[in-house]
Amino acid sequence: MDYIKDPAAIETRSMEIIAPYLKNFKLSPQEIKVYSRIIHAAGDPDYAKIIKIHPDAIAAGCAALKTGRQIFCDVEMVRTGINKRRLSEFGGSVNCLISDGNVAATAKSLGITRSMAAMRTFGEQLNGAVVAIGNAPTALFEVINMMKEANIRPALIIGVPVGFVGASESKELLAKVSSVPYITVLGNKGGSPIAAAITNALLYMLEK
Repeated sequence: MDYIKDPAAIETRSMEIIAPYLKNFKLSPQEIKVYSRIIHAAGDPDYAKIIKIHPDAIAAGCAALKTGRQIFCDVEMVRTGINKRRLSEFGGSVNCLISDGNVAATAKSLGITRSMAAMRTFGEQLNGAVVAIGNAPTALFEVINMMKEANIRPALIIGVPVGFVGASESKELLAKVSSVPYITVLGNKGGSPIAAAITNALLYMLEK
């Protein structure tokens, strides 16, 4: 059986296959890149129907990443999936505290999830940064609460937690009340690969 082996050719062909699924959506060239990366990561063209991008999200995210702002994640899977070599070209780094001992102790003592405790620990570091949440709805709820209660203002929130308990609700709340730009997918779908794919889509738009 003959099949494509070159990585660049595989990616090019993938984007060619995805393109027709987006032709009926009124998308900017930058939005097409984000949509395509999401669909490519999920292997699911139906994502095009549930992606929601704030009008200022791509510009805000790219500006933050290009000036070396940090990325803060809810879980290691998101951190692992982000192209850190590309990010480092602009002076940025990726942070995740889900496995930190102090965070685990805080979560246990307060009766909250570790991802919530991690976001609280990041605190004011989230200001002007990119927040990428791909797994934990509680992390997204916490960031939304921090914006309300502590006036925390990330440059961009990539909020795509996955699952059946709180995921859909957290993303609906993000789209409804967020005071900063966001990128999300509505409903139960999402996940760490989607959060990483969105982040990488922004990184690949940047020029040195």
